[in-house]
Amino acid sequence: MQIRKPLAEDRAQWGALYAGYAGFYEVEQTEAMRDRVWGWIHDPAHETEGLVAESNGNLVGLAHFRPYARPLAASTGGFLDDLFVAPEARGSGAAPALIKALAAEGRARGWTMIRWITAEDNARARALYDKVAVATRWVTYDLKP
Repeated sequence: MQIRKPLAEDRAQWGALYAGYAGFYEVEQTEAMRDRVWGWIHDPAHETEGLVAESNGNLVGLAHFRPYARPLAASTGGFLDDLFVAPEARGSGAAPALIKALAAEGRARGWTMIRWITAEDNARARALYDKVAVATRWVTYDLKP
């Protein structure tokens, strides 16, 4: 399992994975939306970055992340926006490897925390998250401006 930044030639495999992620969460996502995110992760001026998990020449997982300000702690943290492993690769170690690589990235950048959210009923992912991180007491809200 190799964890690395996505390369230009990864676009089709990354797109299939990202479409699978959107499908998992029942989010409508178009090819144009995937093009926009792909552009973000390859634009050094944009905050969104990516990692991919590669096994035997095929992409089997992805992670998108970004820094975020933590004013109360007067520090910078990392936010893991998306983490997805193809169904056929689950249990392969891709998800823990992506999280471990993100933790190393965070340490290198001096981040004080890496945070993410998941669906309450995402039992398989939560079983992993409970092993590598601490569930918080915070409740999440969405406000449409």
